[in-house]
Amino acid sequence: MGMTLEEIGQRAKAAENVLRTLPTGRKNKALEAAAEALLAQKDMLLAANAKDIEAAKANQMASGLVDRLLLTEDRIGQMAEGLRQIAGLDDPVGEVLSMRQRPNGLQIGQKRVPLGVIGIIYESRPNVTADAFGLCFKAGNVVILRGGRDAIHSNQAIMEALQGALEACGLPRDAIQLITDTSHETAERFMRMNGYVDVLIPRGGAGLIRTVVEKATVPVIETGTGNCHIYVDETADLDMAVEIIFNAKTQRIGVCNACESLVVHEKVKDALLPRLAARLSQKAVELRGDEGSREACSDILPASEEDWGTEYLDYILSVKTVAGIDEAIAHINRYNTGHSEAIITRDYANSRKFLDGIDAAAVYVNASTRFTDGYEFGFGAEIGISTQKLHARGPMGLKELTSVKYIIYGDGQVRP
Repeated sequence: MGMTLEEIGQRAKAAENVLRTLPTGRKNKALEAAAEALLAQKDMLLAANAKDIEAAKANQMASGLVDRLLLTEDRIGQMAEGLRQIAGLDDPVGEVLSMRQRPNGLQIGQKRVPLGVIGIIYESRPNVTADAFGLCFKAGNVVILRGGRDAIHSNQAIMEALQGALEACGLPRDAIQLITDTSHETAERFMRMNGYVDVLIPRGGAGLIRTVVEKATVPVIETGTGNCHIYVDETADLDMAVEIIFNAKTQRIGVCNACESLVVHEKVKDALLPRLAARLSQKAVELRGDEGSREACSDILPASEEDWGTEYLDYILSVKTVAGIDEAIAHINRYNTGHSEAIITRDYANSRKFLDGIDAAAVYVNASTRFTDGYEFGFGAEIGISTQKLHARGPMGLKELTSVKYIIYGDGQVRP
């Protein structure tokens, strides 16, 4: 069929030696060439994508998923623009973070370096193929991609266009490789390629991420699942609360930073919930709440224990009432996924307590959770939003695709 995993790993290692020390100018030139290649070969990309779309429809794939799989001229233009934007970002590699002189005259510093070989396991969106390549490459990393069966023709066509651009720039085509065997056995072997792969980043639904975390022996950066809460404190500006919740719940429904759970101080539930229900009814959002919230608003359906921990990705919101901020923090920390949490309050002490007490990658005061995003945080592009704590947490830009090494300058020192 294609190459063996072993061969893919060996080629990745060979390319890594070139990318590790590649100057920024050459990286940017290659990214510009890659953007041009996607536009120049759009007919090939659209023809390959048509095969995937045909297969998806034959397999009765849901229309929303077919749309995620679809490439159009416009979407290919966006992929190319994404690569150009990455070329315009600062290169983190080579930055010296510190340099101190020791009493013995040694100068000891830390310098930013690429992670090495990054494996990305993702589901049906073909644009991830170009985005992931661009980010990894700019940070000096080789990338091995393993996409879903659904997008195999599209992913292969995109990879060939990118490889052609690299070759034209005198760079190794193996800076990006795609595992074409989409079987589960191969995916599981890929997750255990410690000799070749430095880190794995799964991009997709909760099921995919859980599988990778459970099966991988290569270190994993978990991204994604977001059971995000907004807590409305007793001093909250209720007009602000209604607008923020409406935005966080309905502006985009299927995203990891959308609000899924609402926590309300019992002193404001009567004033807030009927107004909020009326506003959310514009988008037909179903509310599921505890007894206290249902007393305040007859439109709220009874919630089950399961609702508190559910990432709906749908027009549904759970509502829990609490007696105060400590109970709110305890409830959120019990059920959240470590993504994004918000408090609406006018009380400075409570805002501080919430910021300090909540265990999550991003904690907001008086703003929508929808801002947890690499672009919104000013990093340019992002590879995903990390919900774990080692190395990278929150939106991951170029800097999070690097590691550090110590560099030591001496003039003959030996250890006494």
